Amino acid sequence: MSKFGSFVKYWLPVLAWMALIFSGSGDARSAAHSSRIILPLMRWLWPHMSQENLDLTVLLVRKCAHLTEYAVLAWLFWRAVRKPVKRDTRPWSWRLVGGAILFVALYAASDEWHQTFVPNREGCVRDVVIDTTGAVLGMGALWGYHCLRGCRRRVTAPAVAATARRSA
Repeated sequence: MSKFGSFVKYWLPVLAWMALIFSGSGDARSAAHSSRIILPLMRWLWPHMSQENLDLTVLLVRKCAHLTEYAVLAWLFWRAVRKPVKRDTRPWSWRLVGGAILFVALYAASDEWHQTFVPNREGCVRDVVIDTTGAVLGMGALWGYHCLRGCRRRVTAPAVAATARRSA
């Protein structure tokens, strides 16, 4: 694969996702604006829910969105650095995982710093922790998938060999 093709396949998604996160850091995606979407939906689903619980639910939805978007960023960064191939037999690398989590933590910090310059927004260390936790959870899910795939490969490989021996 050419360098350009490799960039498009592996690094362009990282940059596009970072741009998407950055665009969400503007005033248009602030809690005041996103609440206009989430609150009516919540009121429709649960019309008797108290305002306090509605506000808490909106906060939880927003923080879960943080967890998810940064878990995806960690996965995309890990993918760009690892460049996995079909039937990849390379061992799991905790060093790459640590690099992905560090990258996400630094990007989350820069995103929160950016928000200090945006009207109606504020930078918050708590959000950096939430975003980094999303990266850790994302990498944990990826590790779980890697383990399951490896376990499945170890289980099916002897069965395939045994079937081949019986056929011969």
